[in-house]
Amino acid sequence: MVHHMPDEVTADEASITTQPPSFNPSQASLVYKVGYPQKKNFTREFTDTLRETFFHDNQLRQYKNQSGSTKFMMGLQFLFPVFEWGRTYNLSKFKGDLIAGLTIASLCIPQDIGYSKLANLDPQYGLYSSFIPPLIYAAMGSSRDIAIGPVAVVSLLLGSLLQNEVDHNLNKEEYLRLAFTATFFAGITQAALGFLRLGFLIEFLSHAAIVGFMGGAAITIALQQLKYVLGIRNFTKKTDIVSVMESVWGSVHHGWNWQTVVIGIAFLAFLLLAKYIGKRNKKFFWVPAIAPITSVILATLFVYITRADKQGVQIVNHIKKGMNPSSLHKIYFTGPFVAKGFKVGVVCGMIGLTEAVAIGRTFAALKDYQLDGNKEMVALGTMNVVGSMTSCYIATGSFSRSAVNFMAGCQTPVSNVVMSTVVLLTLLVITPLFHYTPNAILGSIIISAVISLVDYEAAIIIWKVDKMDFIACMGAFFGVVFASVEIGLLIAVSISFAKILLQVTRPRTALLGNLPGTTIYRNTDQYPDAKHVPGVVIVRVDSAIYFSNSNYVRERILRWLTDEEDKAKAEGLPKIHFLIVEMSPVIDIDTSGIHALEDLYKNLQRRDIQLILSNPGSIVIEKLHSSKLTERIGSNHISLTVADAVRFCTSKSMQEP
Repeated sequence: MVHHMPDEVTADEASITTQPPSFNPSQASLVYKVGYPQKKNFTREFTDTLRETFFHDNQLRQYKNQSGSTKFMMGLQFLFPVFEWGRTYNLSKFKGDLIAGLTIASLCIPQDIGYSKLANLDPQYGLYSSFIPPLIYAAMGSSRDIAIGPVAVVSLLLGSLLQNEVDHNLNKEEYLRLAFTATFFAGITQAALGFLRLGFLIEFLSHAAIVGFMGGAAITIALQQLKYVLGIRNFTKKTDIVSVMESVWGSVHHGWNWQTVVIGIAFLAFLLLAKYIGKRNKKFFWVPAIAPITSVILATLFVYITRADKQGVQIVNHIKKGMNPSSLHKIYFTGPFVAKGFKVGVVCGMIGLTEAVAIGRTFAALKDYQLDGNKEMVALGTMNVVGSMTSCYIATGSFSRSAVNFMAGCQTPVSNVVMSTVVLLTLLVITPLFHYTPNAILGSIIISAVISLVDYEAAIIIWKVDKMDFIACMGAFFGVVFASVEIGLLIAVSISFAKILLQVTRPRTALLGNLPGTTIYRNTDQYPDAKHVPGVVIVRVDSAIYFSNSNYVRERILRWLTDEEDKAKAEGLPKIHFLIVEMSPVIDIDTSGIHALEDLYKNLQRRDIQLILSNPGSIVIEKLHSSKLTERIGSNHISLTVADAVRFCTSKSMQEP
């Protein structure tokens, strides 16, 4: 099992070490053969795989050796983190949460009224959705910084998908019921993903696709607000940029209201200036936070004093006063609308989940604490299920409000409770004061809020790093802008899956060479100084070998071999007698992969070339052994390192006449 051979560094080590000048290949030292792992029975193997797939974070470890009462309390704290952080809550933390909560409340109230219009719902439903869901999240959520409520992208997506099923102008009640049904199923989807620990499913939507989708949605949302900023009454129901621009310029002579334009443009400039001030100096974070509510107050007073509504300026009019009424009886549990609500709810729920988890992880990293993605999904799902029964539509984490919450010094989810309390007071007392609020100011607030979603800096980085990712990003962006939100989302998902399939079916392979003065073998493209070993071709496979790529891997290895044979013949180098396949990166192999290696072995035998496998992992060598392929190749042709394989090839070549 052990032979005296030279020391060396294996190919998977990151650092490069060189042998001393006196290094002699004949010096004696130990080298090991490839080891075979202890064989597991099927039950244990299946259990280990299941545990690693769904419980990789080993959440049950903390419950070991605990009493029954302690386990109960720990379980309660797991489901309701408020019982954990609430024990150490104090007045100092409350001061931070109070300031943060009041700050995000001033931002959320005008945004909620505007976002409800994106969802084609009455203004009060936006406020309802910032009252109940934040309270549920405060008890169950694990993020200290995320601010809960309606968001622009999900509101637009919900409104667009529901409008395809029911016209909100012709069937307002059915549309509202379908919105609650979609919210219910969005919550069920989110909670189910968390309980079943399937949170990894949302990661199939790549970062690049999300950047493109969000940017496209932001442009679409901003374009939709032109009907309010310009005072256009007859506006297209389509969301693509061509239809919107035709509607805007087609009504320039008879549809624009100049008083509305003045209000909209003036306050949009004010809001953008406030954002610029806050961005330039972090100490003035509160300026862009209070700018929306300040704009609403000033614009409402202006319209009330000048009675601009009599001059064609569109206003909010009535906002229903009072707390959230029950809507359980309005949710469709039977009939044709159940399937429609389920379809819309799943799509919106997944997008809301992706956005919220990404936001939560971003701020958790900034404050250096861990965020449990599956726990977040359960919290978000529960709040939307409860929300659907209390006249709310889909709520999730808002990036703009969460950023303000973070900069305002929030300490715990209590800032959401403070915000929710302010929203409740607004619903009970203040809603009549919004009667004269012009729609133009709500449009300006939404435009200023979504502009930051167009992350062109991220797009530039994506272009520099990965062109395929950039295609996914631009595909999603242009799909949303020139077609619809649904098409853009479909393109984003399709390209993300296409990229996965491409990487799985066409894995990278590399030709390896020896770094002079060492026993290290590296990619000759990355290290041009790496020298080819005469009579030997060394190929590394950088992926698992499955049915989807096994034929490609075999053919690519043979192509490398053919190219090197032609090169050797042209340059008068020794004939190729050995092919070494470096298998360190091959984490797994299936029966198709084994058949591909068998075919490769047979092909090489016909060409009088010996196949040598280098450093197959435990799973791979176990499967090769079970299939008897190791016996066919020969155990002496399976080496622990490339250096061992090369030494074997060299010694065999020297023995031949």
